[in-house]
Amino acid sequence: MRIHHMSCGTLHPKLMGGRHMICHCLLVETPASGLVLVDTGFGTEDLRDPVKRLGKAFASVTNPERDVAHAARSRVEALGFKAEDVRHIVLTHMDLDHTGGLVDFPHATVHLHASEYAVAMARPDFASKNRYVPAMWAHDPKFEVYADTGSPWFGFEAVRDLRGLPPEILLVPLHGHSRGHSGVAVRGDDGWLLHAGDAYFDHGEVHARVRECPIPLRIFQTLVEVDRKARLTNQDRLRELVHNEASVTVISAHDPSELPR
Repeated sequence: MRIHHMSCGTLHPKLMGGRHMICHCLLVETPASGLVLVDTGFGTEDLRDPVKRLGKAFASVTNPERDVAHAARSRVEALGFKAEDVRHIVLTHMDLDHTGGLVDFPHATVHLHASEYAVAMARPDFASKNRYVPAMWAHDPKFEVYADTGSPWFGFEAVRDLRGLPPEILLVPLHGHSRGHSGVAVRGDDGWLLHAGDAYFDHGEVHARVRECPIPLRIFQTLVEVDRKARLTNQDRLRELVHNEASVTVISAHDPSELPR
């Protein structure tokens, strides 16, 4: 399977001292299941009018670049494909900067963890009402959800394949940042690639021997986490994976230094 790396949105958070963040997504060409998108980043309309689609507070704090060429649909079309060629979307979680592009691929089946789906649909508290935006899935896509059942995979539990997708694409529970946050593992020619979503924001958190993270990012992650113990435990497991297993490459959704590498 061929894996394309794409940045589907660029953020310039005001509290990051000039440091920018990206929305790192994957586009996977499969032999029989069409194109598979891992996360969507921002959608076309999000980037055309961030305040209207993302909310004034989020747009003001994160300051996304207003360039529709960054949307996943534009990236897919620039590679020579059509939007309808994307038949499946696998989400690490349902925060608005990971689901904004769902509407640009209305016929795609959307795969994610059952706990994430449940809390995003119910939005039971103030925090979930702010991080989950129903407009992102107002087109009523087909959802496929998965509970914590599966097999061990490089030290992670309950890892499983996905309905209608090849066994080289796996959902890896990495809870903590959100209720059902997960990673997505894809096996390519050079081994496994694990998209760890928002399990970490800075490469130093898992690629350094001892956790390193800029203070603003550390504060942000603490503010939005739902389970601190689970989040930090999964970071520790990712760090062990990075340093002990050469056949697995780990990336996050937002660190801009990882995309060119």
